[in-house]
Amino acid sequence: MEIGGMLFQAACYVLLFLVCVAVFAKVRSRIVRQAVLLASSVVLYLTWQPWFAAVLLTSIVANFLLGKWLRAKPHWLPLSAGIFFNLALLAVFKYVPQLTFHILPSSLQEATRLALPLGISFWTFQALSYLFDLYRGEDLDPTFAEFALYMVFFPVTISGPVCRMPDMLPQFRSEETTAWSDIGLGLRRIAIGVFMMQLGKLLGQGILAGDGIASGFDHTTQWSATDVWCLAFGYGLQLFFDFAGYSHVAIGAARALGITVPENFDRPFASTNPSVFWMRWHMSLSFWIRDYVFFPLAPLRREMWWRHLALALSMVVFGLWHKATLLFLIWGCYHGVLLVSQRLLQQAERRFKWQLPRIWTPFSWLVTAALISLGWIFFRANSPAQARYMLAAVATPGSYASHYLSSSLYILIAILSAGYAAVLLVNDALNRATDPTDASGHQSGMLSLMSRSRWFWLPAVYALALLVVLMITLTQQGGVGQMMYRSF
Repeated sequence: MEIGGMLFQAACYVLLFLVCVAVFAKVRSRIVRQAVLLASSVVLYLTWQPWFAAVLLTSIVANFLLGKWLRAKPHWLPLSAGIFFNLALLAVFKYVPQLTFHILPSSLQEATRLALPLGISFWTFQALSYLFDLYRGEDLDPTFAEFALYMVFFPVTISGPVCRMPDMLPQFRSEETTAWSDIGLGLRRIAIGVFMMQLGKLLGQGILAGDGIASGFDHTTQWSATDVWCLAFGYGLQLFFDFAGYSHVAIGAARALGITVPENFDRPFASTNPSVFWMRWHMSLSFWIRDYVFFPLAPLRREMWWRHLALALSMVVFGLWHKATLLFLIWGCYHGVLLVSQRLLQQAERRFKWQLPRIWTPFSWLVTAALISLGWIFFRANSPAQARYMLAAVATPGSYASHYLSSSLYILIAILSAGYAAVLLVNDALNRATDPTDASGHQSGMLSLMSRSRWFWLPAVYALALLVVLMITLTQQGGVGQMMYRSF
């Protein structure tokens, strides 16, 4: 998409967001608030392509009617019809073109290729969760306008977080005006998110032209083992800054309206095993798959092997949710194997009463980071052959003595990793200092003073962060970047 079009969409977003904030801060009427928010969300979605909105409208009408059918008759038949409709809609636009790309002759590939409606993976899963919740007996009775708002709510429509009707419906019906503290917290989250997205863009492009993660994957034909580890970990960091940054913007925009949406990330790089990682990475989707895929599958049989299989199948769904390609299938299987292996290890620990010493914690973090990073190779590689070549480099001991990537990329990844770790440590220290239940007594007088008065000095930090964002934006070539997860 051209830069001018993206700037127009950004301007529309800011303008309509400010209108909604003003209305929610002053108006109590539920009808007026819902009407303004729904109209703003529809207009923003229309700025992409009108026919995208036609697909979304079709989904809204069909799922609303399916929901009425389920409320009248909570039976497997309407639920099955809903599952079939939503998966068929997703397949037509997302999976069939990918699966037929290598089958059809080149003359027919362009004719059968359909543009992917923005956010279809996210709002389709929201529609499915609504139908599942009705089938389970949730007391949900949204009007058509409320259901449409649930599906097209502009902070989360494009790239999540994945919301659920039981959480959103009471908030859409609220007549409480937005507190100034919520507006302030929302704007703060937006500022943090924009800053993180710019860091992700910097990682992708590099300090110097052609020295970033994208160039390393797309243009480099030779890697050493150190290069592969650098690219794998760096890509995970890039994806985190970009996607978590967008999630901050979405959560902040909703919070400024007095609406709470699910968190999506919770310090995933501090995880000490794969299970913890998936409780902290893309949490709204992880918990969706846990609640609507794993939990229904696991009780079907009592045998432990079936539970392990259900866990592995859940991760396969996670992989294919992104794209129906061999690499994403492998990525899902890979993480399924990691989670099942961890469960088997935990069972062995309980059976043989193994007690790992505390000194193992740093090693478990390092092993987890390495395993997760290896998985990003399947997620990002341009082809199975490229992924195979990169894994072969990792398995070659003599390949660790050299590198072909620019040193600036190594330095950038090291600086951003250290900076991210420092932010986590400072945040934990401040939280402990302000936690009345913390009886450790180890906080210093200065730290205690800073934490008690943080509302006085944090605005200066955010002003500095916004200045850095502006500087990075102005110095980066290529204009406004596009969020990576929009391709899913």
